[in-house]
Amino acid sequence: MQRYRKFIWALFCVLMICFSGCSLIGISSKPKTIVELYGLIRTKGNQIVDQNEKPVSLHGMSMFWSQFKEGAKFYNEKCIDWLYKDFNCTVIRAAMGIDGGGYIANPKVEQEKIFKVIDECLRLGIYVIVDWHDHRAEKHTEKAVEFFGMLAQKYGDKPNIIYEIYNEPIKVSWNDVVKPYSESVIKEIRKYDPDNLILVGNPTWSQDVDAASKDPVNDKNVAYVIHFYSSTHKQFLRDKCDVALKNGCALFVSEYGITEASGNGKTDWDETKLWFNYIKKNNLSTCNWSVADKKETSASLMPGANPEGEWKESDLSESGKWNRNYIRIENAEAFKIIGFSETDN
Repeated sequence: MQRYRKFIWALFCVLMICFSGCSLIGISSKPKTIVELYGLIRTKGNQIVDQNEKPVSLHGMSMFWSQFKEGAKFYNEKCIDWLYKDFNCTVIRAAMGIDGGGYIANPKVEQEKIFKVIDECLRLGIYVIVDWHDHRAEKHTEKAVEFFGMLAQKYGDKPNIIYEIYNEPIKVSWNDVVKPYSESVIKEIRKYDPDNLILVGNPTWSQDVDAASKDPVNDKNVAYVIHFYSSTHKQFLRDKCDVALKNGCALFVSEYGITEASGNGKTDWDETKLWFNYIKKNNLSTCNWSVADKKETSASLMPGANPEGEWKESDLSESGKWNRNYIRIENAEAFKIIGFSETDN
């Protein structure tokens, strides 16, 4: 009997040690945030996968140009918090304006806005894209290298961070202009951050993904940016995406609108449906343009909306209402897994 009791006690101790060890390494604990759920995301073939190598798609909102009044006032913690708990965003894109009174003229002012967004996304446990929002970044290569090197040193150990190193190159050469620029910035990032996802823009306002995929940059964790506005960019752009995917390149829709490319105009609902069927089929991530109260149809907010969130239905534009609903639906399963409710915040 004594021997039996010793055996039971020994077995109990072993089980306790096992359970304790599992708890310490997080095996038995339920993920409490989106980043705990997915971990460090990376590319595998033409897909973006999570820490368990399962395909993952993120859906959220893009901020407006950081230097312009219609968007700058929304670069605050309460607004990001509202986008998380009401829109249910799993990713926020911080679009740091470069020219036109942006980072080149006021680097400290603009980067502080970006830091606010990053820090709140870290607190919430969601992903954040830091976007060099420029149309001619090759003219600012030295500044971009400096900025992303600083960013990688400051935040590169956090799996939340995604670098978007060139928003929308205009009609320039991929091989001679955009690719060399991208490789210079990537080289600097990788000095301090060897593994976070990097998003690479491409010519013609990030629509020439086919050209980029034929001569890709040499990095193990890069996805190529695709931008579309459904009333302007139709099957021809999806065909370009098909080429890139067939060439083994992962894509990330870091900016889209359900309007015309001008940011204004009507919505082509038939094309919008085609685009989002395509996104679903190919498991692409998306960010909607934009969190702003500018008087244009792509802005998600009506003029005068509260900069700190707490928006009513009447504060949202047609685009804002549609995209809020879309984001909530697409992210519903992930939010359910982490046990999210509005009272958690």
